[in-house]
Amino acid sequence: MGFFLETLFGGLMVGMLYSLIAIGFVLIYKASGVFNFAQGAMVLFAALAMARFAEWLPQWLGFESRILANVLAFVVAMAIMVVVAWMIERLALSKLVNQEGITLLMATLGIAYFLDGLGQTLFGNDIYKIDVGMPKEPLMVLEGTFQGGLLLSQEDLIAAGVAAALVAVLALFFQKTATGRALRAVADDHQAAQSIGIPLNRIWVIVWSVAGFAALVAGIIWGSKLGVQFSLSLVALKALPVVILGGLTSVPGAIIGGLLIGVGEKLSEIYLGPMLGGGIEIWFAYVLALVFLLVRPQGLFGEKIIDRV
Repeated sequence: MGFFLETLFGGLMVGMLYSLIAIGFVLIYKASGVFNFAQGAMVLFAALAMARFAEWLPQWLGFESRILANVLAFVVAMAIMVVVAWMIERLALSKLVNQEGITLLMATLGIAYFLDGLGQTLFGNDIYKIDVGMPKEPLMVLEGTFQGGLLLSQEDLIAAGVAAALVAVLALFFQKTATGRALRAVADDHQAAQSIGIPLNRIWVIVWSVAGFAALVAGIIWGSKLGVQFSLSLVALKALPVVILGGLTSVPGAIIGGLLIGVGEKLSEIYLGPMLGGGIEIWFAYVLALVFLLVRPQGLFGEKIIDRV
């Protein structure tokens, strides 16, 4: 039982990290009705900015405090993501208002490749480290209940807490604020939203900025765990099944989907891997997403859309 719980908690923690990236997909879809394939590139770009400015700023300004370096680097990286959001709206989205969904989808693919190339040009292509002081040592708990106790990752626990707080804030933002309601109106119908005075350009800048903030938080946590490298953008591919499972329009669904996939792939790798030859962790999420597409394509918490003619 102790080993099972240890595996279960490990899956929950990894699932929360997947959810951090999935939130960005959901935010963009809720505001523009398009699946944003650039979210992985945004995570990488934000993490690169954070890592490099945390290294550069102490050299430029002549101080040695790691805390100050991280705070300033976070502010600068967030400012850069807001500028990126403004440029995306000005140079791409504003030209594609009321176009077909596939047109906006292809635009996000182009943005993804552009951000990948721009990140490499501005920040380099080495492996960089993000050190925000997250503890690396494992934590031993319930030693009196289970023989040997349960071994948990403190870093993953902190990441899970950050993800939960971020989801709570975003859920309140969408449900309780005028801007959040405007974002949902834009997602439902661009033309109707414009007809009642909602400024589409400002709304898209806001939502891409919020998605950039989510990408920055995800990039910091994943960069702290794995190092900032260009394979980091591939981590976002694991968030695609999470979004399909939870629902494209549901922020809480992104969390539930992440938890289910994180737990499912860990348990299947441990208990089914020896019988099936291992490697289940690689494909489990995509097979589960395929099953949901067949039986419930809107996901667990997505809105079922019925068109009447």
